[in-house]
Amino acid sequence: MTRIDRYIFRQLGLALLAVTCGLAALVWLVQSLRFVELVLERGLSLGVFVGLTGLLLPNFIAVILPITTFVVVLFVYVRLGVDRELVVLRAAGLSQWRLARPALVLALLSAGLVLWLNLHLVPVSQTAFRQWQFEIRNQVAAVLLQEGVFSPIGDDLTVYVRERGPDGSLRGILVHDSRERGAPVTILAREGRIVTTPHGPRVSLVDGVRQQVEPPAAPGAPPRLAVLSFSQNSIDLARATRSEETRTRDSRERRLGELLHPDPAEGLPPRLIQRFRAEAHQRLTSPLTALSFALIAMASALTGQFRRHGGGARLAVGIGTMVALLAIGLMVNNLAARDPAAIPLLWAHALVPGLIAAWWLAGAPGLPRRAPRRANGPGPDGQRPAAAHASP
Repeated sequence: MTRIDRYIFRQLGLALLAVTCGLAALVWLVQSLRFVELVLERGLSLGVFVGLTGLLLPNFIAVILPITTFVVVLFVYVRLGVDRELVVLRAAGLSQWRLARPALVLALLSAGLVLWLNLHLVPVSQTAFRQWQFEIRNQVAAVLLQEGVFSPIGDDLTVYVRERGPDGSLRGILVHDSRERGAPVTILAREGRIVTTPHGPRVSLVDGVRQQVEPPAAPGAPPRLAVLSFSQNSIDLARATRSEETRTRDSRERRLGELLHPDPAEGLPPRLIQRFRAEAHQRLTSPLTALSFALIAMASALTGQFRRHGGGARLAVGIGTMVALLAIGLMVNNLAARDPAAIPLLWAHALVPGLIAAWWLAGAPGLPRRAPRRANGPGPDGQRPAAAHASP
């Protein structure tokens, strides 16, 4: 790279790093609000919160990097034009493609980073996120039990503990369990202990009473209260374990090979397999989208006539084109997830805008042009027309 290329590339690289980090932090902050409940209401540490939400960042960066590449290339080149630097570089003999070379290098680096994120880091981070979220949801019940507090675990299980020892022992336990519809259970126990099992946490109770309201034996009869004394009993606190053990892994947790060729032993429905294949093609086309967006930004900023009063029109055209392509991309992604015949539209959306922008940046070869008019050119007989007004 020449000194001019390094000069432009340094501005593009620093701006891309700043804009991407800032926008990723903003998106992370907005998305992490969903997990504030784990810290405020469930007693988890701030480190767990940051670690859990930090696993979402690779997916955020893979989504926003093509957009930030477009924004940086457009605004940096427009600023170079406003500062007359592009005028000087063109006067020095640099062509459009020479001026666009630093942005092309940056776009290729962005596309490579997006490809690596989509094929490797995003599946790994999403798998770790779902596993950690699963452990928190099923193991957090042991953290929820606080002294002198009625701790709700879900919508239909409440536990009260009068005293909790540092070794996990509990004293003065009350459990109200309404998971069985129409037959709520209230358990009072003198002491107990939290036990961790492969299926989630349980509370082992010692020396207590179990009270259950049973449905009426006959229509019109009042419900009955059944009281049972026990020496040992246990309560399952891992409410979602059984449903989570049989869950299907999300498409973002799967690698490209698993998306294109799912294991038949999983017994996935055809509609889900179709969505997986659309996700695979979307991962492959998003790096091309980063390159196309950069070409659109360069075509908007480097072409057209020079104007003294800035490049507001170029910014408007570039941003309007970008917004339209993002809207079309959302529609194409939804359509491809429902209909496999629409998958080629993903590739068309990623390639066609970039090819058109490259053609326009090259001067639109093949497009008919009008010859420029001469103010005082020679006439048909080779004689120049007389001046309309003599100079003083």
